[in-house]
Amino acid sequence: MADKVIPLADIRYASSVPHVPARLQAPVGLLSDTRARPLRDLRISVTDRCNFRCSYCMPREVFDKDYAFLPQSSLLSFEEITRLAKIFVAHGVEKIRLTGGEPLLRKHLEVLIEMLARLQTPAGKPLDITLTTNASLLAKKAQSLKDAGLQRVTVSLDGLDDATFRRMNDVDFPVAEVLKGIEAARRVGLAPLKVNMVVKRGTNDAEIIPMAKHFRNSGVVLRFIEYMDVGVTNGWRMDEVLPSAQVIERIQAEFPLAAIDPNYTGETAERWRYVDGGGEIGVISSVTQAFCSDCNRARLSTEGKLFLCLFASQGHDLRALLRNNYSDAQIAAAVAHIWQARTDRYSELRAAQPADTDSSTPPGHKRVEMSYIGG
Repeated sequence: MADKVIPLADIRYASSVPHVPARLQAPVGLLSDTRARPLRDLRISVTDRCNFRCSYCMPREVFDKDYAFLPQSSLLSFEEITRLAKIFVAHGVEKIRLTGGEPLLRKHLEVLIEMLARLQTPAGKPLDITLTTNASLLAKKAQSLKDAGLQRVTVSLDGLDDATFRRMNDVDFPVAEVLKGIEAARRVGLAPLKVNMVVKRGTNDAEIIPMAKHFRNSGVVLRFIEYMDVGVTNGWRMDEVLPSAQVIERIQAEFPLAAIDPNYTGETAERWRYVDGGGEIGVISSVTQAFCSDCNRARLSTEGKLFLCLFASQGHDLRALLRNNYSDAQIAAAVAHIWQARTDRYSELRAAQPADTDSSTPPGHKRVEMSYIGG
């Protein structure tokens, strides 16, 4: 008797097939959860693979040569992604961010971008389509991404010192190639361009000022992100978190800053501008200053699981509905049912607990990894 094969995709994280209400209500463009938070931002992971092995995201000791990534058959097709995106847009989503893993590893990604770029909000406005990348392939792909309809990119870059950067990406990738990708993106008009730096105390915090100096007066918005306790594989410790307030203090000592208003409700970054007109920076204080109260983001994994929080342990299997002949109206009703029941506020709960407790993750479940649903 042959051994029974259980697909890895079905057991990687806890998930359930969403309930489809008997009474189907058409989307009205405004969906609110239990805390009156609207659904405005959808982050779609297009691959669980990455060519970097950053310790805070995909540490090599876990994601080694024997790690079983998802098979191609488990991944949502571009048609399935676009179908779901259209449903989310009908519920009020205005911004779609493509993530990974490293999204530029997904073959023919430009085709997906072209499909998404045809979607419009109920008011007839185009979507804000963006992508987060480590920029290792960006120099080669920037023009084709722009031509396909991508509007802007966010680049992950954790330092300018080549030795530090190579240690952090753990694949000996040179920083010069990332800078080439950033320049290519600027040249083709993928703007406004943002650069995200994850700051780990004692690892790369010496790069804060060099990064600020490099991107001042460049038109690039540099953002510093507190090292987060996403997933369970990165060995996160609170003493490696450098609070954003201290990042601002360090930069203020070199270049005077002034706080500026957010671009929109639910923006994760606290914005600052250089007083001398040198541009702006941002800080994302995901550990020391919870912003759960106005979080309007949902995340779709590469094989169609919907997660309502970056720190979630439970997903909702939309792929099961797609591949079992449910109609768009039924799937839209299921999505509405899920979002309207949303209570997630992990960061607020963590802030209220002692540092060594985690009351937000159910026993027997594990928090989803950043590499699985993107940042």
